[in-house]
Amino acid sequence: MAHPDDVDFGCAGTVARWTDRGIEVTYLIVTDGDAGGVDDGLGRAEMAELRRAEQRAAAGRVGVEDVRFLGYPDGRVEATLDLRRDIARVIRQVRPDRVLTQSAERNYQRIYPSHPDHRAVGAATLDAVYPDARNPYAFPELLEEEGLTEWTAREVWTSGGPLVNHYVDITDTADRKLAALKAHASQTRHRGEELERSIRGFLGHNASLAGLPEGRLAEGFQVIGTA
Repeated sequence: MAHPDDVDFGCAGTVARWTDRGIEVTYLIVTDGDAGGVDDGLGRAEMAELRRAEQRAAAGRVGVEDVRFLGYPDGRVEATLDLRRDIARVIRQVRPDRVLTQSAERNYQRIYPSHPDHRAVGAATLDAVYPDARNPYAFPELLEEEGLTEWTAREVWTSGGPLVNHYVDITDTADRKLAALKAHASQTRHRGEELERSIRGFLGHNASLAGLPEGRLAEGFQVIGTA
């Protein structure tokens, strides 16, 4: 994900379901998050440090212990070869079955997930999954200098894009998703009770689109087979 809090807005309820089943989850946050928040009295380096701490706390709310940061500058991410290599490195280290990222596509019906950083990270991640991480001759320094052999992730889930082909019922984990979001106090505290109303309303709309009964809550994804 591009920023601290992106995973919690997009898919923390789904992550909580996975960890409840014993699935190991690793977070990789690309930027330092220093362009976020509404506190003008906090220096940008201090904001970056705070946001890393908030992301670790939020991860704990949904059962994630392994949280990694690449430290790219917030608001200036591009899908470069360097970013592809850095993501491919972590894929080879973690060796996941599934990679969850942000959509590389602009969503004109709901613009907020389509931040340029989000789209750049989504594009770089898809390229890191295919072909980079699985090709032993891509970024040969990962093998020659770091001993990281190739790895094929069998599928990618994208969040926030214009296409959704899979919904996850998160009714039972929605409270933990909200707890994770509230852990990002520098980003969410000023929204007060409106945050929960907005999140529950959106999740309820997703559940309706998924054909779930009234009162259920859901997160939506585009699932892409990559094996």
